[in-house]
Amino acid sequence: MKLRIIAAFALLACIPASLSAQQKKAPTIRANHVALYVTNLATSTRFYQELIGLDTIPEPFHDKKHTWFSIGDKAHLHLIQGRTTEPVPSKNSHICFSTSRLDEVIKTFIREKIPFEDWAGTASGVTHRVDGIRQIYFKDPDGYWIEINDDFQP
Repeated sequence: MKLRIIAAFALLACIPASLSAQQKKAPTIRANHVALYVTNLATSTRFYQELIGLDTIPEPFHDKKHTWFSIGDKAHLHLIQGRTTEPVPSKNSHICFSTSRLDEVIKTFIREKIPFEDWAGTASGVTHRVDGIRQIYFKDPDGYWIEINDDFQP
C-alpha cells in the first residue's frame, strides 16, 4: 500500500512533453491546509492568535464552528469545534494537498486500487464543497487521513 501511494504521487510529477517550458516549471502539488479538531474553539483560536501570532482569514462556512488562519504562502490552519474525546486519527484531523490534476489522481488511485472516499465515507466518492472545490480522502500507512483537493492555484 505505501509503495502504491508513493508511486501515485510520483505520477503527479510526470509532465507531458507537450507543455511549454513555463508550465513544466510550475508545481503540480503543494500543501493546502492542516485541520485540527478542537474541544473549545474560542480557547484554541485565542491560543493561535495571541500566543502563536497567527492572523485569521475569512472562512467560507460561517457556522461559528471553524476558525481559519494563514500559515504561509497559500497554506492555512483550520480549527474545527467539536472534539469531545482524546484525539484519534479521523478526517477532522488531516493534512491536505492541492493539485491541478485531481481527475488524474482519482484515475490513478482507481487503477492502483488505492482506497479513497468522500467526506461522508462513500468509497471512491468525491466531495463537492459549498465553494465548488472537489476533494477526496484516504489514509496513510499509519491511518492518518489525507485530503487531496482541486483548490490549486499556481
